[in-house]
Amino acid sequence: MIYFRQIRIYALTVAILANLLACAGDPLESGVDPFAPTVFKEGSTAMPLNPPNKATLVPFYVTMTTSFKFAVDTDSILIGPDGVTRYIVLLTSPNGSQQVQYEGIRCDSYQWRLYGTFDNDKWQENPLGTWKEIKRTVPNRYQAALASGAFCNLNTQEKSIRSILRSLDPKNFSGGTQPTNSFGIGSY
Repeated sequence: MIYFRQIRIYALTVAILANLLACAGDPLESGVDPFAPTVFKEGSTAMPLNPPNKATLVPFYVTMTTSFKFAVDTDSILIGPDGVTRYIVLLTSPNGSQQVQYEGIRCDSYQWRLYGTFDNDKWQENPLGTWKEIKRTVPNRYQAALASGAFCNLNTQEKSIRSILRSLDPKNFSGGTQPTNSFGIGSY
């Protein structure tokens, strides 16, 4: 009789524990799958308040097939919690004309977006800006150079501004293949 009572208590304990474990929640039943890919939700992006700071413009090498020069304003680099690194870039054409743009790079999808341009001493928002694939094989592939040389670790956003600034140093920058006879950069 005592033996059956112990078995019954044991069975009851197992049943209670099984019910408690079932209440813990199955990720598929609760709708939260920890292994499911997350859907990108971009945070709000405010246009910069100031033009690029000439004192903090850092030129970077892109490729020997481009005739343009590129520089990023290191004061403008924002590492967003949404996975987007935002920055101001200065593009200088061979004839010396310049264009200033505010852009973002997503490392997880290898995409870039134009948020706006600096024209007539003020920022103009780009309302039609969408995420576009970063091209690796075009001459003016500066987004690819920034992504691979400073802003991304493979497909992960670099979270340390210190590391980004160290990577942008012309002696360390690996975003483009530098020719052996020059750094491929000019003064701004």
